[in-house]
Amino acid sequence: MIALDTNMLVYAHRKDSPWHREASVILQRLAEGAAPWAIPWHCVHEFIGIVTHPRIYKPPTPLEVAIHDLESWFASPSLRLIGEPPAYWRGFSNVIRAGAVAGPLVHDARVAAVCLAHGVSALLSADRDFSRFPALTVRNPLVSRG
Repeated sequence: MIALDTNMLVYAHRKDSPWHREASVILQRLAEGAAPWAIPWHCVHEFIGIVTHPRIYKPPTPLEVAIHDLESWFASPSLRLIGEPPAYWRGFSNVIRAGAVAGPLVHDARVAAVCLAHGVSALLSADRDFSRFPALTVRNPLVSRG
């Protein structure tokens, strides 16, 4: 199962992103495909916080527009919204130890631990910080693999 990080959602949503077209195609293929794909709940929350933030985007996305786009993605029958399972702590503590995580990297560690707990085969992300978590396969589909 493929999972999408926040930045992929933001790029697919924001038409002013230089990666909008590529991210939109990726998200559309996943949403229309039969194979299960995932979005961690943490990324949903972060997506709303980023696209509606007036210091990040001028103009920011109106909340109702962000919610509408999320709900359209949620309509995909193959989507799995993933969060912390009951035995989450053990996996999370392993991830933060392995990545020597502190401060703002805790959010990425949460995403990595949730993905690992749900058997995600690859997280699609443009965030290089995920390289700190070697147990999780991370791919940036926005760069060419020359």
